[in-house]
Amino acid sequence: MNLSKGPSNQTCAPHCIRLPTTVIRCLSGTHELTSLSSSFNGMASLYVSPHPDDFRSLMALVAAEFCPSRLCTLIEDPPASLALCSRPSLVLGSGGGEVLSGASAVAWYLASQGKRIGSNAKQESQVWQWLSFADNELIPVSCAVVFPLLGVMGVDKKLQQSSHAEMMRVLNVLDKNLEPRTFLVGDSLTLADIAVATAALLPFKYALEPSNRKALTNVTRWFLTCVNQPQFVKVLGQISLCEKMVPVTPKLSVAPVPAANANPTADANATNGKPKTEAQLKKEAKNREKLEKFQKKKEMEEKKKQEKKLAPPTEKKAKPEKKDLGVISYDVPTPNGEKKDVLSPLPDSYSPQYVEAAWYSWWEKQGYFKPEYGVRLEPNPRGVFMMCIPPPNVTGSLHLGHALTNAIQDCLTRWHRMRGETTLWNPGCDHAGIATQVVVEKKLMRERGLSRHDLGRDQFIQEVWKWKNEKGDRIYHQLKKLGSSLDWDRACFTMDPKLSYAVQEAFIRLHEDGVIYRSKRLVNWSCTLNSAISDIEVDKKELTGRTLLPVPGYKDKVEFGVLVSFSYKIEGSDEEVIVATTRIETMLGDSAVAVHPADPRYQVSTTHTHTPCMEPCLSLSPFFLTPPGAVKITPAHDHNDYEVGNRHHLAFINILDENGLLINGMKRFEARKAVLQALKDRGHFKETKDNPMVVPVCSRSKDIVEPLLKPQWYVDCADMGKQAADSVREGRLKIIPDHHHKTWFNWLDNIRDWCISRQLWWGHRIPAYFVTVTDPSDMDGHYWVSGRTEEEARDKAAKRFNVSTDKITLRQDEDVLDTWFSSGIFPFSIFGWPNETQDLSVFYPGTLLETGHDILFFWVARMVMMGLKLTGKLPFKEVYLHAVVRDAHGRKMSKSLGNVIDPLDVITGISLEGLYAQLQDSNLDPVEVEKAKQGQKSDYPTGIPECGTDALRFALCAYTSQGRDINMDVNRILGYRHFCNKLWNAVKFAMRTLGDNFVPSEKAQESVSDRWILSRLCTAVGLCNAGFQAYDFPAITTAIYNFWLYELCDVYLVRVCLSQAVVCRQTLFTCLETGLLLLAPIMPFVGEELYQRLPRRRSQDGHPSIHVTPYPETEEMEFVMTVVRTIRSLRADYNLTRTRADCEFIHDHKHCTVISGL
Repeated sequence: MNLSKGPSNQTCAPHCIRLPTTVIRCLSGTHELTSLSSSFNGMASLYVSPHPDDFRSLMALVAAEFCPSRLCTLIEDPPASLALCSRPSLVLGSGGGEVLSGASAVAWYLASQGKRIGSNAKQESQVWQWLSFADNELIPVSCAVVFPLLGVMGVDKKLQQSSHAEMMRVLNVLDKNLEPRTFLVGDSLTLADIAVATAALLPFKYALEPSNRKALTNVTRWFLTCVNQPQFVKVLGQISLCEKMVPVTPKLSVAPVPAANANPTADANATNGKPKTEAQLKKEAKNREKLEKFQKKKEMEEKKKQEKKLAPPTEKKAKPEKKDLGVISYDVPTPNGEKKDVLSPLPDSYSPQYVEAAWYSWWEKQGYFKPEYGVRLEPNPRGVFMMCIPPPNVTGSLHLGHALTNAIQDCLTRWHRMRGETTLWNPGCDHAGIATQVVVEKKLMRERGLSRHDLGRDQFIQEVWKWKNEKGDRIYHQLKKLGSSLDWDRACFTMDPKLSYAVQEAFIRLHEDGVIYRSKRLVNWSCTLNSAISDIEVDKKELTGRTLLPVPGYKDKVEFGVLVSFSYKIEGSDEEVIVATTRIETMLGDSAVAVHPADPRYQVSTTHTHTPCMEPCLSLSPFFLTPPGAVKITPAHDHNDYEVGNRHHLAFINILDENGLLINGMKRFEARKAVLQALKDRGHFKETKDNPMVVPVCSRSKDIVEPLLKPQWYVDCADMGKQAADSVREGRLKIIPDHHHKTWFNWLDNIRDWCISRQLWWGHRIPAYFVTVTDPSDMDGHYWVSGRTEEEARDKAAKRFNVSTDKITLRQDEDVLDTWFSSGIFPFSIFGWPNETQDLSVFYPGTLLETGHDILFFWVARMVMMGLKLTGKLPFKEVYLHAVVRDAHGRKMSKSLGNVIDPLDVITGISLEGLYAQLQDSNLDPVEVEKAKQGQKSDYPTGIPECGTDALRFALCAYTSQGRDINMDVNRILGYRHFCNKLWNAVKFAMRTLGDNFVPSEKAQESVSDRWILSRLCTAVGLCNAGFQAYDFPAITTAIYNFWLYELCDVYLVRVCLSQAVVCRQTLFTCLETGLLLLAPIMPFVGEELYQRLPRRRSQDGHPSIHVTPYPETEEMEFVMTVVRTIRSLRADYNLTRTRADCEFIHDHKHCTVISGL
């Protein structure tokens, strides 16, 4: 707030004055007050205390922030002429105008000006009730607990403990009231929240320790929501919560303020502005003296703490690699795509920024990621490895689940490439129909105030393409940052012409074969999106009982988790049937009441019941139920009832339209209240009670999903599902781990037909046309035909109805295909299917599909079904399913918990404030933001340190144990960064040992220690290759980690330090070279950086990068180990000893053929 000098009649800005002033910073925030002795003309003056903890003044100041009228805020005593007895006080108008005194009166007036006292009489009464709660319940116990800590009154520990217990009791009352709501009154912040929150300031700042706050979950959540509102922040600044309840020294204002103001309640003593007595002045002087002594004592204690921190440590020093490693950047000018400078010395320590610079663009420009690199014309005897990426959404950004998927896939790809196979990892991106349309619609409304209907379909699709071309490549840049060695020249987008043609062809072929058909069935319907959605786009929100949930289009939250019981009267009888439902509005669509056949209460024939709200009768039918009782049947609005209705030929009564409105135009959840009231009025209502339930929520729109009868396009999956299941049963398709077989068979053996139409504009428009024949003799003039073009469809229709084409009228279906339909043909559409291309013949079927087990049947099963149906081949030979990534506590990743981690934040590091900023940019509501902040502060109190790509990839692979979820701890990733530093130092030491003139030889004599380390190296080689073949990534990382850290660094390098023999240097070089080759698939950047610094053997001169250098093999190991076992057996048989050298041992580095410790 800017205060400048000016004449006394200059206009004042709200809450400040522009006069000669003494500006003070008070209340530990940014709200500036003024000390002034002159009067003001024409505007209100607010007199407040300067004490930072005067909750009464703070309440008035916060309320003033909501007041639209201008206000002058003063910290001096009110003029004696006004006869004010306390602060805060408010003087309205000029001179001695109307006066309000007392916190409640002042705050009520200011809040009423800002419309913060409730929207009706009932809410106003509730606000007064909470004001009374703050004054009579919370403030007295808060002062009793906190004032001794502030030195305002003496400390009586017993009294303080009892007061603390009473305070917790009062706050528990508040906690229960806040359980179902965000604010105390209504759905927005009111004076009730201002009053109670400012009354709770003292406890939260000085008395409520973390354990206390944990017990008061709802109060803490609400308090943080309040104090983070802009109006609170402007007055209070950032609030520091209590960590431990200890005596503190409040930071008083620097302005000369009477000492009585140090007491938040002492303003009452300065009555009528009279001068204080001599006794009062002596008492105040004594209090000031005590306060100064206490302050000096605290300063001395703080000084000792600082001296202790600065004193040299007497204990054992920490290991160097555990210290915070500095950031070193690569500053050598290197054009994009050119090779990085490797002639300059290595930096003193490992730094991800230095190591990861420049390499990726060089790899890409050299073509190392392309399957054509280094392949001769004839078929590659090593074979072909092909894998397509699970296409991420074009709207998406990376999370740790993506990072895990790509770390595993890239490791496998690099390993197969280094083995000499023709290797292709094909990138792609999904058009994400619903998600993309929602993003662009929000953007249009936010920037131009337009809906898609205002633009029209064609122009809206142009806007989507424009957004895609501007923003859609973000995910690709993130994948490159992870080091993913994808062939970017083959990148595909599911809306590209090549893939769109394949989608169209697939639909037409399946439609002509009768596999795709049109039917009216129940679908998951989002009233907000006006579209059917797939099961994967429905979030299952579990409720334990009565819960109020926000629903788009409704001002007030809607009640769920309540079971309503009501009765149907039996026709011709005084008896009734009692049923219950959690969706009472759907009783308007009831067709029957189902009862248990053996229940003696319902042993009547052809019984009917009268509906309470309508004239028609329902049949009382003895079917369906297993337990005793009765259940209402609503076939048109419940998935289970739909099946019952089909089996028993019941009426399907649809009560809702696409917008969630009843026939009379009433909204569905308003109808819920109306139906309940009608049941009560007619005497049919029985009771309501809490009921645990699962509410289906649209993941895109957050709307409550409705089962709705709609005509849609379906895929008949019965035969295709059987073929897909049989492919696993017969061993033609391998799923790893095999415990997923049960899920696979259970889903495919009970598969339902697949709804593939969506009521969207963005996506592959369905190539089907509605036919109208104008020939009046035709009795079946409405039909659907499919065609690649409108002309083809017209010819099909004319042929089918045996009329000329001029009598055919066509209208193409407005709907688009489910995104999973185009994803289902992704493994072969990317290679040009249905055209017979060279890529299709070489790379299809693929070798492997690697993905998360959560989309086993949403995507994997559909790819298998579509591949078998359309190409006659399985799309891949193996499926490897990795686990789900969870946080360090085993919780599912959730934005509202604050535990969703962007892998780029782990790679580059981010502060806690940076994490908070990301939450502010999200779509979370304020309550969830505060909850997420608390989670982030708990897990990352100092933010996330820079770990680098290599450490992240290594950690993800080390965690990936088959058959269990991954609890990802950032501290462990940081540990692998320290491991990178160990590698760095080891190679630097080794290079000094080798010397500038070292020349690697093909063969060398070796000592026993050399043979030992080479045997350990060969063991690591064998474990790594076996791990890659079995998808056992923890075995790979463990072998690499153990060899480098415990065998090479901790043992062999120590021996090298003691010996400068030439043979040691040759063995050391072999270990470094082979060890880096083992490391390269998992840690590509540090592997390349260090490998480029090593001298080359003549046999390796043709391999410019570590990633196109042959991976170490162990094919000759069987022969070598046979020789070893034979020699050991002979030695044991003939009792040979080691009194002389056994023999001269020759090591051939090419095959790592080592005889271990003969």
